[in-house]
Amino acid sequence: MERQLIVSQLFERNRERLQLTWVSGALTRVISAKEEFVAPADLVGHLNLMHPERIQVIGAPELAWAARQAPQKVKRHMHTIYNAQPPVLIVTDGLDVSEEIRHDCELSETPLLKTPLPAAYVIDTLRHFVARQLAETIALHGVLMDVLGMGVLITGDSGAGKSELALELISRGHGLVADDVVDVSRIGLDVLEGRCPDLLRDFLEVRGLGLINIRTVFGETACRRKIRLKLLVHLQKPARGVPEAARLPLDAQNENILGVPVPRITLPIAAGRNLAVLLEAAVRVTILSLRGINSMQDFLDRQENALQADNQSVN
Repeated sequence: MERQLIVSQLFERNRERLQLTWVSGALTRVISAKEEFVAPADLVGHLNLMHPERIQVIGAPELAWAARQAPQKVKRHMHTIYNAQPPVLIVTDGLDVSEEIRHDCELSETPLLKTPLPAAYVIDTLRHFVARQLAETIALHGVLMDVLGMGVLITGDSGAGKSELALELISRGHGLVADDVVDVSRIGLDVLEGRCPDLLRDFLEVRGLGLINIRTVFGETACRRKIRLKLLVHLQKPARGVPEAARLPLDAQNENILGVPVPRITLPIAAGRNLAVLLEAAVRVTILSLRGINSMQDFLDRQENALQADNQSVN
């Protein structure tokens, strides 16, 4: 599915940060991405004839290059870019916009902006912004939490206790990102970021209590704007015909989200189980596994060594 961003949106949302000024041209062109993954470098860059369809940035290096070239060569180069209809042309480094560039942009109906900030900073900022705006996004059902700095999506059937578990985690000092609806975007080759829809931000629905404004009740530090999703924790209610989670899962379980495998842990629900403690432990285990420490594999290696030692003693 093609994802689009209008140049006027880019201008308005970055006007203050990048000190952008509109010079000429209607800000109606569209920045689009058809691929599943949007590479930021493919969307924004220095003036480049090899990629004339990207957002073109003119800075001091481009001006210095043009001064060393024949005027006809520079004009031919610029017309090639204008003919490709780039979304927008941005003059940076506080450079004056020449009458020739202004005229050619008006003639080709190319949006023209300028800023006093350095080209490198403008390119890095816009790459980050555009990649996020055009990232492939999916809405998931669950509660997204920041637990020990790791994004954890708590899933389960209705009535499994997801919100109650989230409330317990918040009371233990962890942070709420989103409840019920979680917007997950693929912002990198293997990076998923979770956010909360604006309408639901800061709210948690708990059966019997209704909607709770977590920021108001627990303070500013109890909420997060976003978090990178690294772990799925599924709450499994006992049900006839549904196999129980393995007591000793020998193989790591993953769930594919937008093409990115995410570790998945199933926690059976039973009376007397402290799910908050179990989830914290699951996060700690996941952090260790990301560092190359696997407790299950350590145990299997120890068992294998013990068996080999017994066999050698028998022989």
